[in-house]
Amino acid sequence: MKPDSYWPDSYWIDTAPAFDGGVRGPVPARADAVVIGGGYTGLAAARALALAGARVVVLEAGRAVQAASGRNGGQCNNGLAQDFGSMAGAYGLDRARAFYRDFDAAVTSVETLVRDEGIDCDFRRGGKLKLAVKPAHVAKLETSAELLRREVDADVVFLDAAETRREVASEAFHGALLFRRSASMHVGRFGVGLANAATRRGAQVFEHAFVSRLEHRGGSRFRVTSTRGVVEADRVLIATGASEKGPFGWFRRRIVPIGSFIIATEPLPGDLRQRLLPGARTCTTTRLIGNFFRATPDERLIFGGRARFALPGPRDDVKSGVVLRRAMAGMFPELAQTPIAYCWGGVVDMSADRLPHAGQHGGLFFATGFSGHGTQMSVHLGAAMADVMLGTRSDVVWDQGTWPAIRGHYGKPWFLPAVGAWYRIKDALS
Repeated sequence: MKPDSYWPDSYWIDTAPAFDGGVRGPVPARADAVVIGGGYTGLAAARALALAGARVVVLEAGRAVQAASGRNGGQCNNGLAQDFGSMAGAYGLDRARAFYRDFDAAVTSVETLVRDEGIDCDFRRGGKLKLAVKPAHVAKLETSAELLRREVDADVVFLDAAETRREVASEAFHGALLFRRSASMHVGRFGVGLANAATRRGAQVFEHAFVSRLEHRGGSRFRVTSTRGVVEADRVLIATGASEKGPFGWFRRRIVPIGSFIIATEPLPGDLRQRLLPGARTCTTTRLIGNFFRATPDERLIFGGRARFALPGPRDDVKSGVVLRRAMAGMFPELAQTPIAYCWGGVVDMSADRLPHAGQHGGLFFATGFSGHGTQMSVHLGAAMADVMLGTRSDVVWDQGTWPAIRGHYGKPWFLPAVGAWYRIKDALS
């Protein structure tokens, strides 16, 4: 299949029902809370606020759950992106445990919401494998497993090379960590189900409502100007991710938008998927510029990664698809000629410490910087920040008090090619 014949859209969005619960007409003049952003963060917050009886307006610049929330890898994983020992060294053991446990809680938050709202999204706790791509990485994973089991997660299991090959039929991996609590789901259907749940609970969702101005009226009260009209609210939550436009300059200095690219195969023939991934677990690799993959219930392989250090767009999505297909074939030679049905890109809102951030700034509430773990953390933190806005909670572990700007960064990630080159050197040497 030629690269330009891929379907240039997210598999998740294309195979999910459309959200048709958006409000037509102008926004109301007043609301108890305005949520800026109609992805998982904003919709989870809106649902929780509306459940508490608040009048909630959601302003989404495009279509609900059509940005990062509908363009990711479909993994809902526990476990930190960083090495737990390194986190304990940087933040102390107690805080590292709190971070880890909140990732656990986030997967449970998604599971509970799916159950409570009856969302049909193939949610499944199948576990995650972190796969060693070099023999030198095996000892690090084994040490990590011992530390995790002792300090925070007794369910983590180290797998040797033979055990790993029984989980993933590839000669490319030399060992693995199994995180039993991780999950997968159809993120497009989940997003639409979440949007419907928010509106069913009473939230008003306004699509194509680009926010151009925020006027502080004192305390946490704001006047919000959008293309759908002007609304005043007692509380405003910023849930936009790596927004490149609008009055969000403070957040742009703290978040780096990074492209993540994904391909989806046609359904695999016969029992091929069962032979390659018999446990249908979510998978990530140990490289800094690594890959992630999983199977779908309709027998496709979803395969992604930071294929190129560029932001998504038709041209870069196709180029990245070629890189990803080559990487997939290297891991699974049997898939070298498998047709690719979808190829798409999304934007990851990466923070400098690769951790989520939530709290208040200048009267605004925020939850952002999910750094590639937004599937679970955005839902969890959206609901948590709703509780903060309602005054029923004050202890969000990701509110670190201060959040320094990234030096030299004002919104355009001019340094990405250099960062990519540095990561490739580190991957080669590790």
